[in-house]
Amino acid sequence: MGRMFDVEATADLLGYPFVQQALLAAAALGLVSGVLAPLVVTRRMSFAVHGTAELAFTGAAAALLIGASVGVGALAGAVVAALLLGLLGQRDNERDSVIGAILSFGLGVGVLLLWMNPERTANKFSLLVGQIVGVDSADVTLLTSCAAVVLVAMAFLYRPLLFASVDPDVAAARGVPARVLAPVFSLLVGVATALGVHVVGALLVMALMVTPGAAAMRVTASPVTATILSVVFAEVAALGGIVLSLAPGVPVSAFVTVISFVIYLVCRGIGSARPRRSVAPTAARSGAQAVS
Repeated sequence: MGRMFDVEATADLLGYPFVQQALLAAAALGLVSGVLAPLVVTRRMSFAVHGTAELAFTGAAAALLIGASVGVGALAGAVVAALLLGLLGQRDNERDSVIGAILSFGLGVGVLLLWMNPERTANKFSLLVGQIVGVDSADVTLLTSCAAVVLVAMAFLYRPLLFASVDPDVAAARGVPARVLAPVFSLLVGVATALGVHVVGALLVMALMVTPGAAAMRVTASPVTATILSVVFAEVAALGGIVLSLAPGVPVSAFVTVISFVIYLVCRGIGSARPRRSVAPTAARSGAQAVS
């Protein structure tokens, strides 16, 4: 137990370059996932995030097998997942079944690829649950570049996406191209999900892509405030998870998920203690102003 909360050991490890690189990666991931999470929750895409993570895992496992960049492999797998979800899951009544099929396919192929790779067992394990020692300077560069692209895209698409998410019928009547926005947003979510494979692993990336948004939306009806809170919650979970994992040397995801879930429980308690207004009217007004 003393090793679990060894402040001196944690302070020493914070001086290592690989830890600092992991913190930079986590900060970028927390920013991107925090921005996307409320829309993921609003659009009911939590299950889609899980399915995308499995194909990101498959791409990362393939990259590990052939000696390529794990980050690039995860990104390629996530893009494939986004395209498959966009092409096969256009109807609401079949979306869950399509995601389930893609999820199981990705996980099965990923396990096969890991089995075919007899070496680097630590790296194989990190694809599932995350490991900061696997983050190098090239990964940080890739992650921050992709994060910047996602954030720039969201700066242009946020208001119409929000409008189409909370009131699709009215948004369509006002000329919002929902059929175009849906696959574009799926692609952005796929990119962000792929970025999370290095830090929290494919199995638990939902702790950053979904939980912060769900927590934020329990305490505020304002889309802007929810996004800000979601970013704060995601950063606390990602950075706090890395710092707490240093001394005991356990996978980062163990602490990221705990912190994220505790934040959600606290926000749920706060939200239950006072009346909540629906986010839909406020979001619809914001979106309508953006397209008027």
